Amino acid sequence: MKFIPAKWQAPSKVHALTTTRLDGVSQGVYQGLNLGDHVSDRIVDVQDNRQKLIAELNLTIPPQWLSQVHGTDLIQACGDGVRREADGCWTDELGLACIVMTADCLPVFFTNSAGSKVAVAHAGWRGLLNGVLENTLKVFQDPSDLHVWFGPAIGPKAFEVGSEVYEQFCDSSLEAESAFSKIDDTHNKYLADIYSLASQRLKKAGVVNITSSSLCTYSDAERFYSYRRDGETGRLASLIWIE
Repeated sequence: MKFIPAKWQAPSKVHALTTTRLDGVSQGVYQGLNLGDHVSDRIVDVQDNRQKLIAELNLTIPPQWLSQVHGTDLIQACGDGVRREADGCWTDELGLACIVMTADCLPVFFTNSAGSKVAVAHAGWRGLLNGVLENTLKVFQDPSDLHVWFGPAIGPKAFEVGSEVYEQFCDSSLEAESAFSKIDDTHNKYLADIYSLASQRLKKAGVVNITSSSLCTYSDAERFYSYRRDGETGRLASLIWIE
């Protein structure tokens, strides 16, 4: 299987990666390694893809899959195989993988410098605006001690939003304006840089060590699913665990 591994200064015992759509058994618009069971893909194919992923990564504890709602809730992962509703999860348990799924939204990975606690959050624009990253920071003692990595998401040349999104971010932070560029005066359309918006919020909260994949899911149809590009499509998984 082909993965996008995190490139950061985290301890070697912390494993973090985002899947690609390459390999896998799903067909049609879900072609490849679709890991989302909430889309209209054949459930047997999704289950097959998940089992292949778990085997490839040698995960011996059932990972924490989530039912995501573009919210801000974070849960502690549990290895009982039960899916839980949240947009982020954390763990300090060895071998237990935390997972979020995306198809343009930003997956944000966290670890402390000791590698004793990890988390991953699903940051679409709504969750980002409402504080999903700040909520994730609450499970760690010191933001300045953390390493954060941004996985693949829709890039700043493809993420078109309306004035309501622009205004909400700018109302919450004057700095946010620098992450938008206007593209349509008539309809008040903007291009948004979700990587920059996330970085601004984390730095404001005290995070120092931030790195990014800087990859664009929208423009790379061979490797990534993209809801903005395709509408009906599969989901990538972003996983983090402590060996």
